[in-house]
Amino acid sequence: MPSRRPLRSPVAVTAVTCAALATGLLGAPQPAAASGVRIHDIQGTTRISPLAGERVTGVPGVVTAIRAAGSARGFWVQDPHPDDDPATSEAIFVFTGKETPDVAVGDSVTVTGKVTEYYPGGKDAGLQSVTELTGADWDVLASGLPLPAPVKLNAASIPARYAPSAGGGSIESLPLRPRSYALDRFESLEGMRVSVTDAPVVGPTNTHRELWVTAQPDHHRTARGGTLYSSYGDPNPGRIKVTSLTPPAAGSGTADPQPFPVADVGQRLAGTTTGPLDYDNYGGYTIQATQLGTVTGRSPAPETTRKQRADELAVATYNVENLSPKTPQAKFDRLASALVRRLAAPDVVALEEVQDDDGPTDDGVVTAGVTLRKLTDAVKAAGGPAYEWRQIDPVDGQDGGQPGGNIRVAFLFNPERVAFKDIAGGDATTPVRVLADHGKATLSASPGRIAPDDPAWRDSRKPLVGQFSFRNRPGSRVFVVADHFNSKGGDQGLDSRFQPPARTSETQRTAQARLVNTFVKSLLATDPKADVVVAGDLNDYQFSPALKTLTQGGVLTDLVNRLPLPERYGYVYNGNSQVLDHMLTSRHLTRPDYDIVHINAEYADQASDHDPQVLRIRP
Repeated sequence: MPSRRPLRSPVAVTAVTCAALATGLLGAPQPAAASGVRIHDIQGTTRISPLAGERVTGVPGVVTAIRAAGSARGFWVQDPHPDDDPATSEAIFVFTGKETPDVAVGDSVTVTGKVTEYYPGGKDAGLQSVTELTGADWDVLASGLPLPAPVKLNAASIPARYAPSAGGGSIESLPLRPRSYALDRFESLEGMRVSVTDAPVVGPTNTHRELWVTAQPDHHRTARGGTLYSSYGDPNPGRIKVTSLTPPAAGSGTADPQPFPVADVGQRLAGTTTGPLDYDNYGGYTIQATQLGTVTGRSPAPETTRKQRADELAVATYNVENLSPKTPQAKFDRLASALVRRLAAPDVVALEEVQDDDGPTDDGVVTAGVTLRKLTDAVKAAGGPAYEWRQIDPVDGQDGGQPGGNIRVAFLFNPERVAFKDIAGGDATTPVRVLADHGKATLSASPGRIAPDDPAWRDSRKPLVGQFSFRNRPGSRVFVVADHFNSKGGDQGLDSRFQPPARTSETQRTAQARLVNTFVKSLLATDPKADVVVAGDLNDYQFSPALKTLTQGGVLTDLVNRLPLPERYGYVYNGNSQVLDHMLTSRHLTRPDYDIVHINAEYADQASDHDPQVLRIRP
């Protein structure tokens, strides 16, 4: 068990002594038997300690912060007398497990323990390690010492390049180059006190009491104040997560002795936020704040798209995030209100993440009529149209997503504005085919699924195809393909120790995109003037191999690329505003009007983690 063993009674340090310590004129008291090893010797000049696995004794430093809750308790110690090597961190975390360490911030200590490299999420997760001292004992030499000044994180101190390359291999053995790469800069500050000042919020507060800021305020800003992720080559080096070392008050719900800021993208964490620089498996480098700034500025107003004109067909896509009858009614009401008011009651809606009628309960139920009825009833109660729906129940447990939920894509449509062409024969395993019909294209089944037995759809949602006609043009045929490609699960993170990180999941998405592209080509081969809309959560970026494959041959246009660059996003992840949802059109639809409606992704209070999108066409 870790212990605190004072060499003598802790002494109060006078103001004069504090000033002397702060300026380096005096050294913290040292035991006679100290080994001479200092923290920068332990941290070394690469990501792995040169002393990993060894036991060190009498390592001096000042306690700068304490993690006093959870199963990974401990404290940070920083040497107030740094060396002159910018690659070596001067701080380290002392891990005490479930035991609350008996130290106080400002204690001068010497620590004895084993040097360990801890991999958040396990070594197989591919992330970087945190150098720690474990199985530790410590001696308190004095109390009330001043803390080392925090290193300021800003545009001047963080390099523009993100990470060194090891050709996809590990960068652990590479010498740190903190003046060249942001990940090396952060690693060289591991455990040390850092600060950001008046930092823009680029990732909203989540349920885990975390938010994201940027230390590079002028880098790739979106139109509403976020940070745009627009290429693999620039993951936005200034992003950093902020959380708090002050735990919520026990038994008091969300009450907190120091309430964690609730902030939206576009606001600012004013003042100074300070704490040790940590690293975890849910976002990488993190300020464990001992001092939090104050949220200032107004949240950006939720957007409202315009209403479609009489001669326009409005098609929308919306990922409703694991919607089931077990979802609170308040979420149904919010989704419905958004469909009616924010999206102006689209004529056709492609929904993603519609769960079965008992939600995540895994008992063989695959129907989703109750889920869809609750949503359409809520839309009607909100003053919207009496939507009808079409969908195909999946085979139990075959479409991925939350276990037991059997998520699928589905269509809503307003029968006052559009007609759905029902053609029997569509089921979970029968592939839909394109047929010729008097010089035009039609479907063998509507709704139908694209190549549902192809290995590309293993453990993933199958695309749903429907044939619609616009009431204003009874002879019109509009083919809508609703998609939800496989997730990014298993990909190495941007902050991985493997650089550049592997994106293994994109192989399956690229294969899925090829199948959809082939299907659209078959529609256009039958009728070159066919009106086709492909919509949904494709789980990939506009610059990805999957989207290049989906648009191959010019059969589809990805409409996000027609927006001004600062508006190309509808999802926020780890402080990056990015594109996952898409709407694409065939070449006959020459004048589409396209809008990403920002109502969710930038806000701490969300009805879904995705922003919906609306497309208006004249078929």
